[in-house]
Amino acid sequence: MSSTPTKEPIVPTANEHVQKQANLFTRLSILDRMLTPAILVAMIVGVLIGVYVQGVQAAFNTATFHGVSIPIVIGLIVMMWPVLTKVQYETLPQIFRSSGIWTHIGISMLFNWVIGPLVMVGLAWATLPDLPTYRTGVIMVGMARCIAMVLIWCQLAQGDNDYCAILVVINSVLQIALYSPYTLLFINVVGGRADSHIKLDYGNVAISVLIYLGIPLAAGVVTRYTVWSLTSKEFLDKRFLPLFGPFALLGLLYTIIVMFAYQGHHIVQNIGHVFRVFVPMILYFVMMWSAAFGLVYWLGRRGRSKHFGYEKAAVQAFTAGSNNFELAIAVAIASYGVGSDEALAATIGPLVEVPVLVSLTWVALYLRGRMHWTEGDSEAGRIDDAGSKE
Repeated sequence: MSSTPTKEPIVPTANEHVQKQANLFTRLSILDRMLTPAILVAMIVGVLIGVYVQGVQAAFNTATFHGVSIPIVIGLIVMMWPVLTKVQYETLPQIFRSSGIWTHIGISMLFNWVIGPLVMVGLAWATLPDLPTYRTGVIMVGMARCIAMVLIWCQLAQGDNDYCAILVVINSVLQIALYSPYTLLFINVVGGRADSHIKLDYGNVAISVLIYLGIPLAAGVVTRYTVWSLTSKEFLDKRFLPLFGPFALLGLLYTIIVMFAYQGHHIVQNIGHVFRVFVPMILYFVMMWSAAFGLVYWLGRRGRSKHFGYEKAAVQAFTAGSNNFELAIAVAIASYGVGSDEALAATIGPLVEVPVLVSLTWVALYLRGRMHWTEGDSEAGRIDDAGSKE
């Protein structure tokens, strides 16, 4: 009697695994793949403009909006507008009915409003004990939870954009209420800085949040549903958004050039202190990102829940591991002056955050295929040799 031979499971070879990882990266657009070198070039160009172009800072200050240079405000709005246009707001009611979203809101609140501020204050004091003015700027960055760039990082890492939008909105509302008392607490009370006379009020912070989130959010909603109503959902998704989306990255590069041109002289003249400020910020971004990413992965493997797949891990990691440097810079300038050490330290935020978080998007994409994620996450499917989802 003959028996039917059983098929042995096919174990991917090392070369096949490398090929699968390559397919993940090739799915990124040319703009996404060139973002890291483009950001570095934008930083260098901005500093060179600030150092060698006479009167550039005065020119930027010619027109301001709520104490922030109009060129910077324009860049921030352009950066956010396309990203917020892509959010599928029509699916948010269904997402809120999911039990998983409430768990993720709780995780986000823990990392953003308990762990994050404490970690940044601890790192600032441990690495900058003799530089109180720079330490203050670093702490101000730590208190400002990310409401802007996280949308771009999540998009690049192919996370869940709808979950990300919900967490961004919630953190924005909390930021209006908590940024002022948090900053006063950790700088004046916990930090014990006797010469600190920072003046913050809820009105100024609320207006800053409305500038950097409210305006582009309203523009994104209007743009999305106007295009949809005038054409069709297919035209919106397949024709309009692919053309409109790259303006977010162009807005990011433009904003970086303007911001570093604004502080070019100050950066060059204080290069030693600038490199010291790198240390707490790099440690902060890497530690927070890794902790959030690892926690969601562990929860998924422990409970085998579809609510803790790769997409959600990317959202939590980038929400926890990035900061709203726009708000920190605006408040630092308004409180201490544009040429202050505090403002310079806050400006170093994007100098560190942008390349570190871009690098972590590549790490996330790599771990997406390397780690064993729970079933059910729509974007956590394996990639076959042809680059298609199983």
